[in-house]
Order: sequence, then C-alpha cells, then structure tokens
Amino acid sequence: MHSRTTTIIQDPKNPGHTKTFTFDLAYWSHSGFQKDKDGVFISADRGSKFAGQKEVFHDLGRGILDSAWQGYNTTLLAYGQTGSGKSYSMIGFGANKGIIPNVCEELFQAIENRDKNQEYQFALLVLPQVRDLLSRIKKPGGLKVREDQQLGFYVDGLQSVPCENYAQIERLMEQGAKIRTTASTNMNASSSRSHMVITIQFKQVFPDRGLTKQSSINLVDLAGSERQKSSGSEGDRLREGSRVNLSLTNLGNVISALADAAMGKKVLHVPYRDSVLTKLLQSALGGNSRTTLIAAISPADICYEETLSTLRYAERAKKIRNKAVVNTSTLMRESRAENDRLLLGCGNCRMTGKLSQESAQVQGSSQEARCRREGERGVEQQMIKTFPHLLNVNEDPQLTGVLKHFIQAGSCDAGKAASNAITLQGLGISEKHASFTNSGGKVTVTPYGKCKVIVNGVPITTKTKLQHLDRIILGSNSAYLYIGFPSERGSEDLSRFDYDFFQLERAAAEGVSTDKLGAVNSGDGKADPSVLAVFQDYVKLMPLVAEANQMSEELKKGLNMELKVKNLASSDSRGCDLQKEVTVKVTHQRTHQVWIWSKAKFINRKFLMEELYQRFLDGEDSQVAQEDDPFWDPVEVVHLGSAHIWLQSLAYCMKFEEQVEFLNCDGLEEAVLHIHIKPCSPTGQARGEEDVVTDPVDLLGKRMDFQIRLVQCLGTKWLKEDAERGVQMGYRIYDLPNTLYTKPVWKIVNPQIDETVQFTTLNASQEFLNYLQTNALIVDLWGLQEGCAELSCSRLDLMVTGEGHILVDTKKISTSTSNQIPELYLKLLKLEQETELLRNINRVLREENVLLKESIERTSSSQQGERPDINQICTTQQVSYDREFARALKVFYQSINVARGQFLKLRHYKPPEDDQMLRPFVHQQSQMLKDFGDLLESSLWKLKNDVALIVKQKKECLLHAE
Repeated sequence: MHSRTTTIIQDPKNPGHTKTFTFDLAYWSHSGFQKDKDGVFISADRGSKFAGQKEVFHDLGRGILDSAWQGYNTTLLAYGQTGSGKSYSMIGFGANKGIIPNVCEELFQAIENRDKNQEYQFALLVLPQVRDLLSRIKKPGGLKVREDQQLGFYVDGLQSVPCENYAQIERLMEQGAKIRTTASTNMNASSSRSHMVITIQFKQVFPDRGLTKQSSINLVDLAGSERQKSSGSEGDRLREGSRVNLSLTNLGNVISALADAAMGKKVLHVPYRDSVLTKLLQSALGGNSRTTLIAAISPADICYEETLSTLRYAERAKKIRNKAVVNTSTLMRESRAENDRLLLGCGNCRMTGKLSQESAQVQGSSQEARCRREGERGVEQQMIKTFPHLLNVNEDPQLTGVLKHFIQAGSCDAGKAASNAITLQGLGISEKHASFTNSGGKVTVTPYGKCKVIVNGVPITTKTKLQHLDRIILGSNSAYLYIGFPSERGSEDLSRFDYDFFQLERAAAEGVSTDKLGAVNSGDGKADPSVLAVFQDYVKLMPLVAEANQMSEELKKGLNMELKVKNLASSDSRGCDLQKEVTVKVTHQRTHQVWIWSKAKFINRKFLMEELYQRFLDGEDSQVAQEDDPFWDPVEVVHLGSAHIWLQSLAYCMKFEEQVEFLNCDGLEEAVLHIHIKPCSPTGQARGEEDVVTDPVDLLGKRMDFQIRLVQCLGTKWLKEDAERGVQMGYRIYDLPNTLYTKPVWKIVNPQIDETVQFTTLNASQEFLNYLQTNALIVDLWGLQEGCAELSCSRLDLMVTGEGHILVDTKKISTSTSNQIPELYLKLLKLEQETELLRNINRVLREENVLLKESIERTSSSQQGERPDINQICTTQQVSYDREFARALKVFYQSINVARGQFLKLRHYKPPEDDQMLRPFVHQQSQMLKDFGDLLESSLWKLKNDVALIVKQKKECLLHAE
C-alpha cells in the first residue's frame, strides 16, 4: 500500500510483473504497530503506514452513521480469503473493536444527546446461512426466505429484538455468538464457511412534524472466498455443493451483471433469485442503498492468486451505481403499513384493540426475555469468580471463550444427554462422555468407557488430576482450556492458548515435528520454509481428519483416514529431495480398499461429509446414491514406493545386479526389488570385460545397447496385508516420453516379474553419458486392488530400431514432425553403419596385402639362386600390383569422403517447424538419400572389382612362379 488509494501487487513467480489497483481507500495493517496500555493496536511511529480500527471506523463507520441519520439504507460487505481480516474489520477482536460494535455504540451515544421529544426505535437481527442466532429454538433446515409484494424478500420467522442501549446490543451479540459457537462446535465447522448478516433497523419518529425516517443497516461478513477454488480441485468427481460456495458464485454473477449495466452494456437479467444471499442483499446491490465493500487481502506470496481474484472482484463492484433515496413516511401512512404487516399474521382480525393488545404482548415478551438475559449474565459473572470451569477454544478466535462450563462441588457428568450437568456438543461426544469431580480443592476428569479424552496432547483412560490452564480435548476436536480455582489464577495471558497451540501440542505428543518431516536447519538457525509449510498443513488437517473419521463411524461408512506426507523420504533421479505435501490415506475397514486423497480433495470431501452429517443430525434421510456419496470413490491404483538404481556402471560399459529397497512415503521398506542392468550388443549378447571403457567419453558418438531386467519383487507388504491384491512396476529412463509398466501380478507375495527391455542409443550424446554418471533409474511400485484399472502405456509414441529395441537419447530427432522423419533418420544411421563396415573390410584387405608381400619376399629369398629371372619378374609385378591396389583404395577413399560429406549434410538438416514445409523437406531429404546411396554403391562396386582383379593377378603370378 504505497498510498491511501493505491494497491500494487507483485507476482512472486515473476517479480517484474506487477498489477496496480485504485480504490477509494486502501489500508495496511500487517506490520508497523504496537499495543497501547488498553491493548489497542496503534502505529509504532509517525512514519508507520499502519491503519488501526479507529482509522477504518473514522473513514467507513461514520459514513454509515451519517447515512442512517439521513434515512438512507446502508450496506457494508466484507469480502476476501479466510484469514485475511474480514471478521476482524467487521467485529474486531478483544480491545480492538470493529466497525459493527463501534457503529452501534456511537449510534446510541448520539441518541442520548439528541432532542428528547423525538422517538427512536432500534432492532437487531443476526443470521448466518439463514439461521436465527437470537433464537434458542433450532428449526431443522433453518429459516425460509420468502417474498412479499410490499416487503420484498424477507426471512420468515426471524426474530427482531428491540434494544434500548448499547449494552443490550452487546449482550445480544454475545448470545448470538454463543449460539453460533454451539452450532460450529456441533458440526466442528469453521465459521469461515458461513456468511453472517447483521441487520440494524433504525427508525426516527418526529411527532411534531408527523414524519418518520427509517434506515436498514446491513453489515455482512461473507464466507471465505477461497472455498470456490479448492472445492473442485484435483479433478475430484464431486464438487462442493454447499450454499456458501453457490451463494458466493452467484454474488459474483450479480456484481458482474450490475457492473456491465453501469458500463452501458446491455444486461437482460440480474440473477438475484439464484441464491438466498443475493435475495437478501437485492436492495444493497444495485438498489436503494449506500453500499461499501471492504476487500480484505493477505500480503503472503502464497496467496497471490487469491489476492488478485479479490481485487478484481472489488474492482468490478466499484463500477456499480446504486440509487439510494431517503426512506421517509408520514405517521398515518406508517400506521397503516404497520397494521397491514400485523394482518399478515392475524388473518381477518381488524380490531384496533386487538392489534394494540398484541403489540403490548410482543413488547412484554421482549422485556421479559431481556430481564432473563440480564439475570443469566449476572449469575454467570459471579460463577466465573467462584468455580473452576472449562473455556471453549475455537478455530475462529472470535468464538473462543464464548462457552463456559462450570465444575461445581461434587461430581458432574459431561456429554450429549440433556440430563448431564455439563451438556456438550460436537463430533465424537457420547451421551455420557466424561465425569468431572470437584473435591478437596482439586478437580479430576475420568473418561467413560472408551470415550476420547485428551489432556495436554496425551490421551487418557483413567482418572486424571487437572492443573490450572490444562488443555482438554473431548471427542474428535472439542477443545477446552481448564481454568482452575480463583486461588490458582494469576494474570496469565490466555490468548496464547489458542486453537493452534492445542493442535501443535497434540501433534508433538503423536511424534509429528519439523525434524521428523525433514526440516534441516540452515546456518541462520531457521528451518526449511517448505517443510514448515507442510508441517502447518499437517497440524491444520489433524482435527479435520479426526472429525471425518467420527462422521464415518456415526454414519456407518466404515472408512478410516490417516495423514501421510507424500515424498517424505523420496528424492528425484539426482538424489535431491522432492517437494513434500500432505495427503490423506483412506482405508475401507471391511474391504481393505485404499485411496490416496490430496489435501484439496480431502477438504472438499469433508465439506460434503458435513452436509450429509448435518442431515443425519436433523433427522433427515442421509442416504445418497453411491456416485453422490463423499465417502465413496472408484477403486484406484495406489503408489506404494520407489526404488533408486544408480546407473554409473553403465557409463563404463559394465553390467551390474542389485537388490534395492522400495521405500514408502514414511521412508520405510515396502518391498525389495531384484534387478539386472547390462550393456549388450545390438543382438542382445552380453558385453565382455574387453568392452569395458576407462573413460565414458570413449562411448561418445557411438551406438550403445543395454538391457534392463526386472527379476522379482520380494516381501511386498501390500500383498501380505491382503492376498487378493496385485502389483505392477513402472519406470522411465532419460528422455523416454512414456513410463514403461510391467505386466500385473496378482495374489503372490514374492511375485516373479522377469521382464527384460532392450534400449538403444545410436549416437551417444554427452548429455546422455552425463545422465548415466549422475542419475538413478527410479522404479515405482504400484498396488492393484480388485476392480481397479491396470496400468499400461502406449508404445506408439516410442521410437524403436529395426530390431524392435526402444530408442533413447533421441533429442536430435524432432518429435513434432511426422513419422517419416524418424524413418529417414534411421536410414541414415543404417548407411553410417554400412560405411563403418566398409572401413573394417578395407582394414582387413590392407592386412592381407601386407601378409602377401611378406610371403612373396620369403619365397623369393629361398629361391634366389635357382630362378632369378622369374623372381625378378614376380617382384616387378608385385610392385605393379601394390601400385594398382593403392590407386584403387585412393579412388575408393575419395568416393567415400564425398559420400561422408553428403551424409553429414543430411544429418545436420533440421526439419522445418512449419508443418506445411514438411513435405518438400522430406522430398528433398529422400532425393539426397538416393544420391548418397547411388554414390556409395558405385564406390563399393568399383572397389570390389579392383580388389578382385588384383587378387586374381597375384594368384596367377604365384602359380606361375611355382
């Protein structure tokens, strides 16, 4: 935030790429602050750009108040990613009050200072996801949104509670928070998944002028926007069907339509009716309201995409133009409208006395409820000072400390049953879950049966004494901080015992830490950030997995879920650690089927599980079709582990045989692989010791053939766990485009694989030789289950030699062109091999020529005295033969050099990138090949004839000499 209006964000993957957004106001609240004596955050110094709650209220809250006094409807929306500060801006936390409490407080202060002859009516409505948070009676399925010609959209049955002062508002919001907390605890669902709508109905009555002004102040804390992104990730067959996601999407559609209309585009329809949220906010969006949108964003680079999305969302909303008007009416018209509204619920009753009586009853019941709430509040405050108690701890800091369960003298049971002294809600809470005993100045807790109770991260099964500030988790994840006797208490800062503290303590007790996950401290003493991120994911998912397991148990789904860290002990082919990520291993306890869910997929599924479980709690039918069941997935192949086989021996043309371990995600042995890798001839014959090279550079530019043979898989745990399972192996080497898979083997603990594949590089490159010296072959072990699809690869994309061997090191061959190019290249390579053969023939002929010369010389020396004339003739002829042979070889070499030049020219021709030029290129290459072949054949034919003639003449000379 470089100014009060401008926001600049930088792409962390491309630091030079920035985007600038301009709004009416921009605030920075991430750093540059300190606490004053009251705990309020203020700027650390004059140069700080920090904006606290007071600055935000001064700019936004006072505008809302001014509009309300003038009689305008006003709306404040807070939109953004979970954790970015929406609720903090709206509600606040601790001493740092947000816009809502500040608006209410200042409104009542202004009323006290106004003309006493005027009348003011003030009512508060609070609802998240159309559930009445001011009503103690829970209606299954929540409240219904209905439509009336005069009233528009309204929530049927929603309580409107009159308030006389700010203290009553504060108490009502506390009550709403308690009900919201209980609902959240019951579902163990974060409040970030729900919208919260607070409506303040403010009416000013001017009796002397016969006039009223009415303002509806809507303060909306929207659900976390990132849920839309995660819900459909990882190709999950199911999408999160929650009302939260759907309503956020529809809200975006409404804003887009209204923004288009404001820009002059033709808009046929604004989809207000597509969700409950947009129905309730119809007047706020493009209607009779002065509306403000707070876009809360995070400065973290991992939130870049979400931040960009939020700012674009706000930019579209800024284009909308509302038409707000002052809501005034005469007292006579107001009275008539009030009667009409009452008649909606009174049938044909039109007697004024009857209406007055009902109005009095409503006012009396409100007064009675208010007195009851104030009495309860006073009793609670007194008990806090007297008895030890449990204080709830919630993932949402605003809901922490809202519920208090007092442990009075004697024994008291805690659980779901209404007969318990302490009534608890939440997943995994039994009818009678635990017993708390307050006796002799100490408090103990004892679990009932196998009920889950965790104290300071450690599960307990017997009576355990509690100390002040002990952390207790009941059931799956109902967290409480134990507050001891008044004599034990001090001035401790309870804020440090937050939700994360509980989960970190629980993880530590289970042996999960950054050290276990492989965090290596650097020189500055800090752990690897990527490992810390995985650890945080692990800790955050721990309670979610516990909740999912409990829902599975209660719904009788038979699934057990456990957290795993993918690539915990895995490395790439060069031995570098792979990026770690948290996954969830899902096992069906009866069929032993296994699935591996990504983090995003699990979170999506858990939301769907919660909706199914809520129907179960509400007594509705929780049975769904298999394809819609979040607890079910088609059976799939499971990755069991990887084995690394280093290829350095192959670079020296040496064979090797190894037994290597398959390591699973926990770094433990899953099985043992028996493997052979050997260099061989083109026909598959093993190379001998005489073919070993002392320097891999000796293989540069030459043909290399080698075989990989997977012999056997020994002691596979996957098969020991269930004899009906099977396994397959897969691997890729160097630039192979596809993974090669072995044939599946079923129901054998030590399966015999015995599959051999031969690979060929026709012209070994330096890059390939470097690969052999520095990289490992990674063989993956895959587990098969009954009903899953077996793994296979198409060999159509693989290049092969004429013998059917798979080609590697083929970077010089363009894979973007047609199949004719590889064929052409293979023809060239074959001609090069024939040329090499001719060189060998030439060498043999030279050696034979030397032997013939030596033989003639020996013969001539032994017969020198007998036939000098014949020897002289033979010697003369021999010189002549040598001269002829040399001339023939010279001609051949000249021809071969010309052919070699043509061959090198062919090899360096690169296929065109334009597909339309491919046909002329192939035609040209074919013609050059034909010329090359003709030249080579004519050269060979001439050489053979010359050599044959010379040999014939030599033989005739020798016979004549004899």
